[in-house]
Amino acid sequence: MLERVGIADKRNYYPAHLSGGQQQHAAIARALAQRPKIMLFDAPTSALDPELIGEVLKVMRSFAEEGRAILVVTQEMAFARDVSNTVVFLHKGVVEEDGDPDEIFRNPISDRFKPFLSVER
Repeated sequence: MLERVGIADKRNYYPAHLSGGQQQHAAIARALAQRPKIMLFDAPTSALDPELIGEVLKVMRSFAEEGRAILVVTQEMAFARDVSNTVVFLHKGVVEEDGDPDEIFRNPISDRFKPFLSVER
């Protein structure tokens, strides 16, 4: 699994000796070892620098391309638009957008969702 996420060369390291991105990769590998039916990611890039964000998103994108079921909580709008087959936008526990990414990103209904798109348009 470490090879699958690109850190096989770190197999003899303790997590504390890995970078933040490598730790995220190790966590993904650990989850994959359980052979889950669905992978859940809760803001997996929130504490990473831009280079590491790209690495983690690349691994997650490969799961989506394989047809694996993934659920991602993210503020990475470009990633959500490009990889998702359904996007749900929640605000204070209420679903304000739900549906096809192309439609939601092209014609948002929610005023709360629109600021997230200002960079994307």
